[in-house]
Amino acid sequence: MKLLTLPLLVAAAAGAVEIPQGSHVLLRMVNSVNTRTAREGDYVYLRTASPIRASGRIVVPAESYVQGVVTRSKPSGRVSGRAELGIRLENITLPDGAGFKFAPRIASVESGEGNQRVDDKESAITQGGSKGKDVERIVITAGTGAAIGGMADHGWKGAGIGAGVGTAVGVATAMLTRGREVELRQGMTLDVVFDRAVPLE
Repeated sequence: MKLLTLPLLVAAAAGAVEIPQGSHVLLRMVNSVNTRTAREGDYVYLRTASPIRASGRIVVPAESYVQGVVTRSKPSGRVSGRAELGIRLENITLPDGAGFKFAPRIASVESGEGNQRVDDKESAITQGGSKGKDVERIVITAGTGAAIGGMADHGWKGAGIGAGVGTAVGVATAMLTRGREVELRQGMTLDVVFDRAVPLE
């Protein structure tokens, strides 16, 4: 007959130790990852920025290590296509060295300098569109072109030609300018949620 050690006896008496379903935890990036350089299979390292509690006690302390892997990395395109970064979280290691497999879902992410967010449909972190920036760029270049054309021709005809040229330049610039990349810098945080309980035994 197998004898239970004291820690196992305590755990058995207190009930199974697990991360409960529906738990949220904040993770902080240890390394930096972005869609310009990341490749499928690259490792991602994080730490728990907050503890996980269950039944009035801490089951996962803060500063526990988490390892994930890049499952998809799509850079931003010049003409179309938003940057996308897929990450699968796979392992957690507690401060005492005990390691467990898990698969929480990323629920939200710091937006950073752009408008990056979690796209549940794509199961990835995506960068927001740049339509507003593109329109602003086109309007500015069209206005500049109109001003230059008007000064050169001293009339509305020159202004119209200048505006047309400026608009064309603005459209070309918008099409040839890459959008923002998805970037998870060191120290940025992600909120993850557990859709199923994870036994810690």
